[in-house]
Amino acid sequence: MKQTVHFGAGNIGRGFIGALFSQSGYHVTFVDIADQIINKLNEERSYQVKLATEQKETTTIENVSGLNNMNQEGEVIESIKNATYLTTAIGPNILPRIAPLIARGLAERVYETDEKLYVIACENQISATDILREHILSNLDEDTKERLEGRVYFFNSAVDRIVPIQEDQESLDVLVEPYFEWVVETKEDIPPIEGMTVVDELAPFIERKLFTVNTGHAVIAYFGYLAGKPTIDQTLADEQIADQVRETLKETGAYLVKQYGLDEENHLAYINKNIDRFKNAYLNDAVTRVGRAPMRKLGPEDRLVRPATEAQKAGLSFTNLSKAIAAALLFDNPEDEEAVQIQSMIQEHGVPYVLKEVSKLDENSEITQTVIEQYELLK
Repeated sequence: MKQTVHFGAGNIGRGFIGALFSQSGYHVTFVDIADQIINKLNEERSYQVKLATEQKETTTIENVSGLNNMNQEGEVIESIKNATYLTTAIGPNILPRIAPLIARGLAERVYETDEKLYVIACENQISATDILREHILSNLDEDTKERLEGRVYFFNSAVDRIVPIQEDQESLDVLVEPYFEWVVETKEDIPPIEGMTVVDELAPFIERKLFTVNTGHAVIAYFGYLAGKPTIDQTLADEQIADQVRETLKETGAYLVKQYGLDEENHLAYINKNIDRFKNAYLNDAVTRVGRAPMRKLGPEDRLVRPATEAQKAGLSFTNLSKAIAAALLFDNPEDEEAVQIQSMIQEHGVPYVLKEVSKLDENSEITQTVIEQYELLK
C-alpha cells in the first residue's frame, strides 16, 4: 500500500489532510508528540470524520497509525524513507522544530532510493512549504542537497476547512464542516489525491483564501468577543456585526481584484458564500477559539495587517481593516497567552508600541493612526 507521513495528528490532520490520503488509498502515518492520540491511533487503527450538518454524515477513515517524534525518531525516519507524500498540519511556528528530523529522514532516503517524495506544508501561512524547505536544507550537507534534486519536491499549498474544538477530547473522531479546499502549486505530474486541486500559480488562491476566509473568521471572532457572543454563528446573527464583516471583506476584496484581476462580482459571491459558511450552527465554533493567538494574527504578513498595508499601497480604503485590527487589540481573553501578553504590552507601552513590535507598522503611519482612532472608539 502507498504510504504518506503526516506531521500533526490534531483535528485538522485527522479531519482533513490525513482523511483525504486515506480515502485515496494511502496508509497514513501520523507523527505527533501527543501520546494519547498516537496510542489511540495504533490501538483503534480507524476513526470517524463527521460532517457538521443536520444529517451528521460520517466517513470511516482507515489504514492509519501513529508515531511519537520525541521518542520514535528511528521509526519516523524509516517512514519518511518509504513515503510518497510528506505533509504537515502542525502550525507554522512548529515547522522549524520538525525540520531537523525530516532532514535526517531525507538524508537517508536519497542515498537508498530514487523514488520521488512530495513535501507539502498544509498551514495557514503564505509559502509555508518554502519556509519548511529552508529549515530542512539548513540541516543538510551540500552533497545531500544535490541529491534531493529530482527526488524530493517541495510544493506550496492553500488549505481551507473549518474544524472547531471537539466536544469529546477523548475520541479520535472529528467533526468538520462539509466544505473544504486544498490547492497545491506545481507544474509536475504528481500522484492524484482525492480532494486535491493542482494549479500552476497559487498566489491568487492563497491570498483570496487568507484575506477572505481567515480575515473574515478573525473579524467575526474579535467583534463577537467584544459583543459578548459565545459562538461565531451567534455573532453573525447580529446584523450590525455581519455588515461590519462584509464591509471589511469588501476592502480585502478590492485589493485582491486589483492585484490579481479577479472578477468583482464573482469575488463578492465568494465573500457571501463564506459568510454563509460561518453561520453553520452545527459547528458551534467558539469566538475564543477562532480569535486565539492574536499576536500571530496581527503579524505583518497575516490576515489583518497585510491586506491593510497592501490596500494602503494601492490607494484603496483600509478603514474597516483598521477597525478590525483595533478589535483584535481589545481581545483580552485571560485564558489566551498571547492576548494576555498584548494587554500587558498595551498597558506598559501603549497601542503604537504594540503595532510597531507585533505588526511592524511605523508609529506615524496612516494605518497606525487610523487603528488608534478606532481603538479609542471601540474601547
